[in-house]
Amino acid sequence: MPITTQNNNLLEKPVVVFALLDWGLGHTTRTLPIIRHLMELNYTPIVACNPDQKALLREELPDIEFIHLEGYNLKYSRLGEYTRLMIIFQIPKILIKIGQENRWLRLLVKKRKIDLVISDNRFGFYSSKVPSVFITHQLGIKTGMGPIIDRLIRSFNYRYINRFSNCWVPDFKTHPNLAGELSHPPHVPEKPVTYLGCLSRLESCLHQTAKKEFILIILSGPEPQRTLLERKIIEDAVQVTEAMVLVRGLPGNSNQLNAPSHVKVFNHLPAAILNDYLCTASYVISRSGYTSIMDYMKTGVRSILIPTPGQAEQEYLALYLHQQQLAFTIEQNKFLLNAALQQAGIFNYKKINWKMDGYKIAINEFIHSIPR
Repeated sequence: MPITTQNNNLLEKPVVVFALLDWGLGHTTRTLPIIRHLMELNYTPIVACNPDQKALLREELPDIEFIHLEGYNLKYSRLGEYTRLMIIFQIPKILIKIGQENRWLRLLVKKRKIDLVISDNRFGFYSSKVPSVFITHQLGIKTGMGPIIDRLIRSFNYRYINRFSNCWVPDFKTHPNLAGELSHPPHVPEKPVTYLGCLSRLESCLHQTAKKEFILIILSGPEPQRTLLERKIIEDAVQVTEAMVLVRGLPGNSNQLNAPSHVKVFNHLPAAILNDYLCTASYVISRSGYTSIMDYMKTGVRSILIPTPGQAEQEYLALYLHQQQLAFTIEQNKFLLNAALQQAGIFNYKKINWKMDGYKIAINEFIHSIPR
């Protein structure tokens, strides 16, 4: 078991810093299995994140240390077709943030005894002083602007990934897998790439036989698109007779939402309760965020995926999983709640018994490879 020695052979737990991207809460929740496993390996975690991420993680891990870290705070368009352009215009802002977070990390490493850094898609959290790991499911980039732009962005992506010690990919190495060309591009970075398998904080319910009597809706992702989909679902809900549970994806928010009487509304749910709802729902309707997809594959719930307009990654994932018969998908501008449920009812969902603990073996091998 790894330990560090200081102050006349006083044994201390090694410290791992986690840096979390602020593009949706999925980047936060998918790190939970890794944090918990490293704690089992005697590591002390420090999580660098914003207040919303802290509020979510504090429910799951109340005793760990948090350090405030500003996110990229990107802005998104109400019109999906302009979202890609808005992100392009904010590239200078992203580059500035990358430089700032790398300087922030260098100061932290000087100030604290840090043994390992793990970055979920934050390009500036590499270090020449301690091992640093980059987590991403997007080795191959889908911009929605054609293969030439995709290759240019992939080159930019790899230029930063190669500054890390290792790259961890939360997907399965061979077919079947969850991210297709995103996680299995023609060429991978120069640094070691390890496929972790599925990362989900939830428990499997493939063998649960509880009666499924309601529709679960989980909202997430950037504004204003989260709210636009929420309004659309509330409008359509009056035409649906089934009971519905709506999770708004707003941890720390106490505002109430007016909804029909057969729609139970939560701003946020702890993982254990959400897990129970997923295991007893007839369908879950949500964005095609990658962390959500991993949760649905682990629990085995049938999903209806609505990609965030203008987010080419989500559009690709939804279409890929639809073609693999692992999820039903429909575009937001074509979405009608009752019609989507009817179409999903005749969709031939495929069930796969995924191996869900492979990440532990991969992490163990990595930890044992670190020079003492």
